[in-house]
Parts: sequence; structure tokens; C-alpha cells
Amino acid sequence: MTYSYNQLWKLLIDKRMTKTEMRKAAGISTNILAKMGKDEPVALDSLAKICVALGCTLDDIVEITSDAE
Repeated sequence: MTYSYNQLWKLLIDKRMTKTEMRKAAGISTNILAKMGKDEPVALDSLAKICVALGCTLDDIVEITSDAE
């Protein structure tokens, strides 16, 4: 499976929010943010915290595709 957080980065630009501001608002660690920067999978709990902080849904921040595609 391939993960992409490009939608999240675009959302942050639209909201004029830095990654650090988002990290602090969501209460996630710098390690989680680093994993997302490398398009690695992160725990659903962390993604849910980001969604709550930004007022969005999972579909708004992450795109998951199958390697078979």
C-alpha cells in the first residue's frame, strides 16, 4: 500500500497553517510528522487527532492506494 499526505499539506497551505502549528494543535509528536513527511503509515489515532484539530475528515488528509494498481 502507498500512502500520500499531499492533501494534508495542501489543506495546511489553504488554512495558512504551518506543519508545526498543526502538530501542536493536534497534539502529535514530531516523529509522527516526520513519518508523514516520508509518506509512511501512521496510526489512525494520530490521523483522527489531526482531523479534529483541522475540522476535516480522513479523506481530506490522506490518500491510500494499493500497490496492485
